[in-house]
Formats: sequence, C-alpha cells, structure tokens
Amino acid sequence: MSLIIDHVEKSYDAVKALKKVNFEVNDGELFGLIGPDGAGKTTLFRIMASLVIPDAGHCLIQGHNVVKDYREVRKIIGYMPGRFSLYMDLSVEENLAFYAQVFGTTVDENYDLIRDVYEQIAPFKKRLAGKLSGGMKQKLALSCALIHRPEVLILDEPTTGVDAVSRMEFWDMLKKIQKEGITIVVSTPYMDEAELCDRVGLIQKGSLLEITDPSKPYDKDETQLFSLKSKRGIYTCLERVRRLEECRHAWLFGDQLHVTLRSERDAIQIKSILDSWDDSTLEWTKITPTIEDRFMGLIERETEKSHNNGETI
Repeated sequence: MSLIIDHVEKSYDAVKALKKVNFEVNDGELFGLIGPDGAGKTTLFRIMASLVIPDAGHCLIQGHNVVKDYREVRKIIGYMPGRFSLYMDLSVEENLAFYAQVFGTTVDENYDLIRDVYEQIAPFKKRLAGKLSGGMKQKLALSCALIHRPEVLILDEPTTGVDAVSRMEFWDMLKKIQKEGITIVVSTPYMDEAELCDRVGLIQKGSLLEITDPSKPYDKDETQLFSLKSKRGIYTCLERVRRLEECRHAWLFGDQLHVTLRSERDAIQIKSILDSWDDSTLEWTKITPTIEDRFMGLIERETEKSHNNGETI
C-alpha cells in the first residue's frame, strides 16, 4: 500500500479543515481527490508531504510515518504544490540542475522518466522560470518533482489556471508516468479530470463523502436522474421543483437543473405536474449521471442530514 490516511484531523482555530479523513491508495494507482475550494484538499496534501502536522490520526507513505519519518518520506515523494514555487530568477535548466543536486542525482540519470515533459520545455531551457507561461511553469514543476524518480507523486491542483489543451497534455503525461510504476495522488476541482483517475475520493468541507471508481455505473437508486430546462428562469424552477413531494434532490447544473426522484413511480407524476405549469419552454429529459452528479447528490444528502440534525457542514 503506497499511502494510508488513517482518521486524519486538522483544525485552524475554529475551522475544522479535515474531519477524520480515512482512505488508502494502492501501489501504482492514480488516485484523485476531488472537491471545491475550501474542501480540505491542500491541507491534506501538505500533511502527506510532511509540511503540516495533523492534530489526530496518521499518514503513512510506503510504510513511513510522515511525522516521525519525515526525512525518509521526503526522499521517496515528489511534491508539486498548487502555487508555482520554483526559483523565478533561475532558468529552466538551472532549476532542474538545482533540484537534481538536492536529491543527489542528475538530469541525465533520470532523463528517460522526464523525457516527454522535458522535451516540451527544452526550447525554453535558457529562459527564466518567472518568464514562462502557465503551461510551461506546470511542466517545469512536474519535471522537478520527478527528477529523483519518486515512488509516490503528490500533485495539488496541478492544472488550476491552465488552458484546456495544456490540461489534457498534462493528464496524458500523468498516464505515462503511472506506467513507470509510480503511484500518483492528485487533487483537482475539475470533475472531468476525475474520470481520468482509477479511483476518486469526493471531499467537501473537510469530510470524505465517498471513494468511487468513476468508470463503474452507479447504484440503481442513483440512476433516476433528470434534466430540466426552461427559458423562463431556472432559479424559479429550482424553488418550485424542490417543493415537490416527488423530488428527492435538485441542483443547478449550468443552464439547467438536475433532479433525482424518490422512486421510479414518481417519474410519471412529476411529468404531469410539470405539464400543468403551462410553460412551453420546459424540457424534461432522463439523463445518465456523471461523477459530478454523484458528487452533487452526496452534498445534497449531507446538507439534508445536517439540517435534520440541526447542524451545519
């Protein structure tokens, strides 16, 4: 097992950033931690990288405790923080040479691992890191994180703020790196990237809601999902739909609503109700749920549960 997160907790004053987070990552797996800003992803990744000490629980990387054995942990991980943190006043090749020296290796020694990434930044090897584009900074940071051939690669929102083409190129590179036997743990706020992972953990406000395989179909009770569109105002529709007894959960999804029902029998009844609204622009369609729908459904259930218990999440 490459990574074990054992009931990890962390608070900052009154804010509970992590609430008994518990999961494991297999050797050679590409594991994604998915959630919005403020969900606790960065705090957890800093704990993995031995930069933050948890208040409770344990984090083990290849059997090493990240607190007690932090020196060993730092030798076997590659860490890419969310914010670009290389030396802006050093060139591309100077940054690579520096990080290689820190880990007692050379660029040539592990060139086969970083080749695909490095070849894209090689034309700019004399350019200062601070003068690179967002996509090139991303590739340089990944090269530096891989320079010592780590056993576990930890990437905190590596594609945030990067254009769509660079994002896809980056994920293609991650797939190739995974084939080298390196375990990859990556966080992202983008749901389309979740579908590229072997497994994903869905996290919201410090709580791990679920771990799932994005390639597998959802349970039967999660497949009754419908899309509702209207040109008369989607927010008005949201309020009206949520008041319907047949509606289990409803949430905004771009310019439409996604709605789950309490049972299959409710599909006929709710369609009859929608027809009675006398809105010719209404479009009601059964759709296949995505990983984002799964996440939103879980958030809706957690919100409902906490409301019933008089709590806030």
